[in-house]
Amino acid sequence: MACAGDVPTLEALAAADLLRQYLPDLKVRVVNVVDLMKLQSASEHPHGLTDREFDSLFTTDKPVIFNFHGYPWLIHRLTYRRTNHKNLHVRGYKEEGTTTTPFDMCVLNDVDRYRLVMDVFKRVPKLAARRDEVSAQMQAKRDEHSAYIREHGDDMPEIRDWKWGQSR
Repeated sequence: MACAGDVPTLEALAAADLLRQYLPDLKVRVVNVVDLMKLQSASEHPHGLTDREFDSLFTTDKPVIFNFHGYPWLIHRLTYRRTNHKNLHVRGYKEEGTTTTPFDMCVLNDVDRYRLVMDVFKRVPKLAARRDEVSAQMQAKRDEHSAYIREHGDDMPEIRDWKWGQSR
C-alpha cells in the first residue's frame, strides 16, 4: 500500500488497519510518499530513488495499491520505467463529487478505505477464496455510509473519529 496526500494517507492507514482485522497474517507495508519526485529514477531527477532503493520499498513482484490525492496518470508516468510498474494500481482523483462530506468525496473518487481493501482482495491471488465475501462487506459499509450522510449530513462517527487500531 502506498499513498501521497493527507486524506489518501489517512484512508490507506485505515485500510491497512482493516486488513489487520480481516487478515492478521497478511504482511502489509504502507509507504507514504511525501516527495513525488522520489518516484522518478535518480538518473531522471535529483530527488529520485535508485532502482535498488525503489525496489526495496515497492518490491519487484507484489501488488501495490497507491492512493493519491491527484490524477492517477501522474503516478504512472513517474513510475513508468520501474521494475514493478505492471503491478502498480493507482486510485486517485476522478473529478467526482459535489458539496458533500469529506469521506463521501473519498467514496465518490474510490479512494476510501473500503475500496482499498477490496483492491487488495482483488489483486492478491491467495485471497481469492474470501474476495466475494469481504468485497460484499466493504460495499455494505460504503452503502451504510451513503445512507448515513443522507440522513445526518455528516460522516459516520467510525469514519470521522477513526484512530489506528480501532477498526470495527
